[in-house]
Amino acid sequence: MIDHQAAGNRVVLGDPVPWFSAPLVTGGSFDLHVSAGRWVALSFLGSPANPRAMAELAELASASAALHEDHAIIGCVFTAPPADIASLAAISNSKLFCLADYDGAITRAFGAQEMPRTVVLDPMLRAIADIAWDNPQGHAQTVRNVLGGLPAVDDSAGVPMFAPALMVPRVFSFEICDFLVQFYDQQGGVDSGFQFDVAGKTTTLSDWRLKRRSDVAVAAPEVRELVRGQIVRRLVPAIEQFFQFRATRMDRCIVACYDSEVGGHFHRHRDNVNAGAQHRRFAVSINLNNNFEGCDLMFPEFGRKAYRPSEGGALVFSCGALHQVTPVTKGRRYAFLAFLYGEEDVKKREANNARLHFGETLYTSGQDRLFPEEAQSQDVAAVA
Repeated sequence: MIDHQAAGNRVVLGDPVPWFSAPLVTGGSFDLHVSAGRWVALSFLGSPANPRAMAELAELASASAALHEDHAIIGCVFTAPPADIASLAAISNSKLFCLADYDGAITRAFGAQEMPRTVVLDPMLRAIADIAWDNPQGHAQTVRNVLGGLPAVDDSAGVPMFAPALMVPRVFSFEICDFLVQFYDQQGGVDSGFQFDVAGKTTTLSDWRLKRRSDVAVAAPEVRELVRGQIVRRLVPAIEQFFQFRATRMDRCIVACYDSEVGGHFHRHRDNVNAGAQHRRFAVSINLNNNFEGCDLMFPEFGRKAYRPSEGGALVFSCGALHQVTPVTKGRRYAFLAFLYGEEDVKKREANNARLHFGETLYTSGQDRLFPEEAQSQDVAAVA
């Protein structure tokens, strides 16, 4: 599946490339947007029946041996099924893998249908090299030279990079932090899973390789009111000032725990790509304690810098930003987590109820307002 087309079905150096999802030839799937934050080489090899395609693949496999998966990866795209999947499986790994593009849509979107080629992307998924098979210096050797000359991800822009995230201290008092930690411990967390789209509908799955975290929903009205008051007074004004966005709704009000005893972590992801999450604008992460190690947030598109709000402090960032939570290595990290959005997003969330898998909680408007008094005022005005 391709999210958007490059102009004229060709890659323009410096431009962002179309995101896509594709199955792996050897099983599993690949989402390009999740691979941001490292250099990505997409090698469009055409049909595996072509002897040259297999020869180029062998050269690329050799080149991948010198790579580290956090620095660069190579995806080899085939337009037809291979006769021998086992041979491809033998050379596939986290640094080099084979993608199935059997309808040719991805190959066409990258302008590789007439001449096989390799397109190299920077950590923000913009094209920096387009190496065709007829390259005078040789295709595979040129790819090897380009990959070998790439700087570290932290140096990819030539200057230090910082994620467009807002750090706001003292959103919760220490007393509120302690109360919410006790609230979690008394209630007992449950495995939170993660959202995934299956046949166009969002469902919740669990895979501890990708995410290990336990959550408690803040459902008690008095606790929700306590949290809402702090968010409205201490966080919403800062978001409006620095991001020019007025949040009026809060989605998914939970206390979460990453536990070192079970390897708590959350692999790289974005918070608004699933059908049932497209209304989300900003993610809020408020640390409730500080006696843990690891478990920091990272934004791979902007390097390897770790971000950790103070106890009671909030980290706010766009739901469209690729991010991850590093493994907690000692103790437990407790955090209050929520998503913020606005009135213009309510209809989208209501419409997307139809895109939730059976068994998922449907959205009911009115229960997630940050400013319920405004709704009451509107109701009174309507009656008058």
